[in-house]
Amino acid sequence: MTSVQVDKQHDGSEAAGNPEEGYQRGLGNRQIQMIAIGGAIGTGLFLGAGKAISMAGPSIILAYAIVGLVIFFIMRALGELLMYRPVSGSFSEYGREFLGPFIGYVTGWTYWLFWVFTGITEVTAAANYVQYWNKGIPQWVSALVFTVALFGINLVSVKIFGELEFWFSMVKVTAIIGMILIGLGVITLGFSDAGDTASFTLLWSDGGFFPKGIGGTLMTLQIVMFAFLAVELVGVTAGEATNPKKTLPQAINTVPWRIGLFYIGALIIILSVVSWTVFKPGVSPFVAAFQQIGLPAGAAIVNFVVLTAALSSANSGMYSTGRMLRDLALNGQGPKFFTKLSKTGLPTWGTAVSVGMMLFGVWLNYAAPGEAFNYVVSFATISGMWAWIVILLSQLRYRAKANRGELPQSEFKAPGAPYTSIFALAFIGMVIVMMGVDPDARISLYAAPVWVVILAVGYLAIKRRDAAAAVAKKD
Repeated sequence: MTSVQVDKQHDGSEAAGNPEEGYQRGLGNRQIQMIAIGGAIGTGLFLGAGKAISMAGPSIILAYAIVGLVIFFIMRALGELLMYRPVSGSFSEYGREFLGPFIGYVTGWTYWLFWVFTGITEVTAAANYVQYWNKGIPQWVSALVFTVALFGINLVSVKIFGELEFWFSMVKVTAIIGMILIGLGVITLGFSDAGDTASFTLLWSDGGFFPKGIGGTLMTLQIVMFAFLAVELVGVTAGEATNPKKTLPQAINTVPWRIGLFYIGALIIILSVVSWTVFKPGVSPFVAAFQQIGLPAGAAIVNFVVLTAALSSANSGMYSTGRMLRDLALNGQGPKFFTKLSKTGLPTWGTAVSVGMMLFGVWLNYAAPGEAFNYVVSFATISGMWAWIVILLSQLRYRAKANRGELPQSEFKAPGAPYTSIFALAFIGMVIVMMGVDPDARISLYAAPVWVVILAVGYLAIKRRDAAAAVAKKD
């Protein structure tokens, strides 16, 4: 679909749906904004931060701030592309157009794999949270129940999905703000068991701001990057947003303040209420903080909130996988039956196959409940970062063509580009190198070449069957 076709569609067909792709534009501004705000508030922050804090101490705040800046550069690059051509295929489509059909193919399947693994991660985390209330329930049973329930939600309609995500995100946002306010009360008013020791000085008094050295902070970067994975999900909603050229820029521009409040602000308060030495891998720092300040009811409430956050992210993953598989099928790079939509405009087949793959996570929770989360985090991180790399490279190619007058200029240009995009690419490269140093994350780098070989074999088979699927798009 060309940018001219998209512009014409926005002039009069938004309410009726997206005839070019077949989707219904059922996601309004309110829902898009909350999906954008809540999309990255999930397991990476609520559970993964516990391991990061134990590895880096208070300096984890700096790691989140730097990575947050890089994420903003990535999102503005995506925003520039979305205003040029807002489609549900998003970065897979941009990779196909600006970097070639093979890159678009790899991006679509890799992003699908990312959400499959992320879905596994999130239901694993949710099952872990259930253990807080009842350790007698096997972790794999909870994971199975959550997977089946979320699949049912994704079979209803995109409006129901958007509404559920709105309220899921509202719970997360309200809870984090509440935790920040309670933490400020403990620090300034001195109430609770931690009132006598809570102080902002805990950020540097217990071993210093870098208690594990700069190296310890660098080793947490892949965990921090994982926490921000899914911010790009707003791009996938482009094909079902009622007014993408208005709502998507607004959503993207909320990135700096939501990172500042929900990540940096929350971590500053938590690490000022309780010493960083208290936190352990596999335990939510938010739950641990409430336990330390002597508010067991508060810890239970927070545990429910983080359970909701995990389920919300898994729900978003099921939404994304079906759309990505359908985009691949529409371009001849996936099985044709993925193109089929339900009567309510949902890619049911793609979602169903993705959920079937996510059931692997149920087995993983049965076979290795203690290591399930760590196994899939590194896989999800490397596959998710590939989408960011494609976004940045596509934006650089698009900007160069637009500057030469070969394509129309975007209405939402990325500030500081191309330098900000180049910096973000270099930073992602550094994180990948650090993953190679970390024994726990190194497995994903071993698996990546295997995945590429599998994709290359599949691409050759597709090319022989349908030569058009391997032809570069014309501008």
